[in-house]
Amino acid sequence: MTIDLQNYPLIAQIDKPQQLREFPQDQLKQISDELRSYLLNSVSKSSGHFASGLGAIELTVALHYVYDTPFDHLIWDVGHQAYPHKILTGRRDQLHTIRQKEGLHPFPWREESEYDVLSVGHSSTSISAALGLAVAAEKEGLNRKTVAVIGDGAMTAGMAFEALNHGGDIHKDMLVVLNDNEMSISENVGALNNHLAKLLSGSLYTGLREGGKRILGSIPPIKELASKAEEHLKGMVVPSTFFEELGFNYIGPIDGHDVNGLVDTIRNMRNLKGPQILHVVTRKGKGYEQAEQDPIGYHAVPKFDPSSESLPKSKPSLPTYSKIFGDWLCATAEEDNKLMAITPAMREGSGMVEFSQRFPDQYFDVAIAEQHAVTFAAGLAIGGYNPVVAIYSSFLQRAYDQLIHDVAIQNLPVLFAIDRAGIVGADGPTHQGAFDLSFMRCIPNLVIMTPSDEGECRLMLNTGHRLQQPAAVRYPRGSGTGASLPDINETIEIGKGNTIVSGDKIAILSFGTMLAEAKITAETLNATLVDMRFVKPLDEDKIRELAATHDYLVTVEDNAIAGGAGSAVAEYLNQQGIHKPLLHIGIPDEFIKHGTQQEIHAELGLDSEGITARIQAFTQ
Repeated sequence: MTIDLQNYPLIAQIDKPQQLREFPQDQLKQISDELRSYLLNSVSKSSGHFASGLGAIELTVALHYVYDTPFDHLIWDVGHQAYPHKILTGRRDQLHTIRQKEGLHPFPWREESEYDVLSVGHSSTSISAALGLAVAAEKEGLNRKTVAVIGDGAMTAGMAFEALNHGGDIHKDMLVVLNDNEMSISENVGALNNHLAKLLSGSLYTGLREGGKRILGSIPPIKELASKAEEHLKGMVVPSTFFEELGFNYIGPIDGHDVNGLVDTIRNMRNLKGPQILHVVTRKGKGYEQAEQDPIGYHAVPKFDPSSESLPKSKPSLPTYSKIFGDWLCATAEEDNKLMAITPAMREGSGMVEFSQRFPDQYFDVAIAEQHAVTFAAGLAIGGYNPVVAIYSSFLQRAYDQLIHDVAIQNLPVLFAIDRAGIVGADGPTHQGAFDLSFMRCIPNLVIMTPSDEGECRLMLNTGHRLQQPAAVRYPRGSGTGASLPDINETIEIGKGNTIVSGDKIAILSFGTMLAEAKITAETLNATLVDMRFVKPLDEDKIRELAATHDYLVTVEDNAIAGGAGSAVAEYLNQQGIHKPLLHIGIPDEFIKHGTQQEIHAELGLDSEGITARIQAFTQ
């Protein structure tokens, strides 16, 4: 896909930020307009994250214009908003490959560009990393600057506040840009705040402030008076002293779509000493009306026609596992008023929109705070309720101690509905759900279930909800198989698998939704196939039976081989003194890059062809 650069005469001249900095400031608005148009044109043809980038256009231009990147360090939180950054840093002509196999990474990625200081994908890491870099820069002594850009959503995570607390304490030179795209400001207030931000960040105000402290500092009563006067002055014009209390100098809020105002303020702030906060107000989806009106719907988009008033409707397909979970949640809540559903800011992704509307008193979005989500669920369980934590596999990694310390040790009945387990596709290494079976399997008291289709998923959710101990049901991104759904009250026996196909010599033990591909292999090789259902507790009787009646055992899972379900089978066989050739098929010991689920499964040999070939090579 090529985009005619004749329509973007200024952007066409920018292959790196140094060239941007050669333009006079009065051309930055045109550059911003071209950048917004280029982003719209490219992403509408390729798909990808969209609304966040539209809102960060002017901010991106201003930061690269004022700071000497890549010498100065510019860190983006999460990275949804970093597409304009990629365009300005030498990746303009490759943007159409973003999120595609062998294409640009969906987020800032160190291996991809020297301008990507921190590889990201999960939220709220920017301030911590920036603080580390600020300390390193001070020790280096080359006057290298450090900037972290964090969205307001990411500021809801505890890690961001931990970093702010530390940053205010050790008082290193750094700038944190709070890109606030939720609140809007009127033109008058915006203009006033822009003027005051320039004033507060300028040399006159800071010189008076620091000079006054120096001159009057030796006289305690006068020093106190000067401090109060400064606080009073800023209290009149700054909406919050929260960041000041943490030790940061706060500037703003200012209009994040006034590129010249941003440049003036950031240029003033660049040389301020100590930790700084610049509060920038932007509009997610800015410049494209449909995205402005529906920033959630346009957060990540398929290919679409920019002239259309809506995104293309997806073709009717089988319900996703997220939808299966959401429907189960609603049906269960109708019968159980003690069910409490918790999500760390993933209502739409986890299929909880309908539930949140129908059962608002039983629904809790705790924001991007996975640790809090799990311990909050523990408190609800102690209080006699039946909490369900809906969480992505890769996000549960962030709450590992809480899973152990606050739920499992106390043996509390918390159900974890783990979405996006296994290979997730285009979001790449930061989002692959490759490790949950491995990191959960070693935790006592925890029952771990791996449904092979949506019918099994519902059965396991029913079962886990009724258990009086911690339980986890892990399911993949994507659609089910069309399996019929059981009644909401139907459950299954803990630790028992199902034989799907009976064969000879080879026994395949399948954990999770790889079952459909494994079934093709089993029929091809005349192998026995068992849907194991449970990773913990294992169906030990079934394993002993298969080992006694077959020459080869094979485990298949969409999880890391290291420490995964297959490892559990190997450990059990070893404990029993059973020595049988055993092949593990799963995700290898490496971080898996982005691509479609189908592409990655094929590359890793996790489709039927790959499974068959691996078994044939093993048994020859």
